Amino acid sequence: MLANDPIGTALSDYLKEKQETEIIVESNLTEDDVIPVPYLFRSEAEMPELELLALDECRGKILDVGAGSGCHALALQKRKKEVTALDISEGAIQVMQQQGVKQVLHKNIYDLTDGKYDTLLLLMNGIGIAGTLFGLDRLLTHAKSILKPGGQILLESADILYMFEDEDGSVLLDLNAGYYGEVKYNMKYKTHESGWFNWLFIDAAILQDYASKHGYEFEVLYEGENGNYLARLTLTK
Repeated sequence: MLANDPIGTALSDYLKEKQETEIIVESNLTEDDVIPVPYLFRSEAEMPELELLALDECRGKILDVGAGSGCHALALQKRKKEVTALDISEGAIQVMQQQGVKQVLHKNIYDLTDGKYDTLLLLMNGIGIAGTLFGLDRLLTHAKSILKPGGQILLESADILYMFEDEDGSVLLDLNAGYYGEVKYNMKYKTHESGWFNWLFIDAAILQDYASKHGYEFEVLYEGENGNYLARLTLTK
């Protein structure tokens, strides 16, 4: 395993040992959090309503972006869907292969230019890979090159403005710090560490503006209780 592959190593360890382990998540916004590794292996029956709806809405040739353990790809395979699982983690790719995901790609999405997909699936705040608003421009532009005409992006994100609310309900923002949804993370597992990286949480209104600018129709399909939502961006030009 690579030394900077905490998620892939954690997935691999769990698949071999089935022990209750956690990935530590550091951020520049809040105190340290954890990701319970068993949750990353959830079955379709254990998935939240938002994810089940996303699976229902998948069509045609599907690219599961940032597929992790492959739980969504496996669920789609069981539904007889044509799905390819994409991840930059070597460990995640090996775990998906061991679990029976039929088509996997060990690539960065920006290195993918030769496929034409009907659906790009980005769950677990998958749109976060854009990193920043500038990165969102780049991602939505690149997505056009791998989507078929009329293709769709199904994505999960969240408005995290609530994290800046004071006790009296007022919002405290540093206007010089850029968009509040641009967060920095570092993930750790045993001796493995990702290093700090940018991750984007984007509210639906701003995402709609960016979608329109890049030639996508925008639709919110589901709104959760914690500010998270499922959106569909359909390519129109």
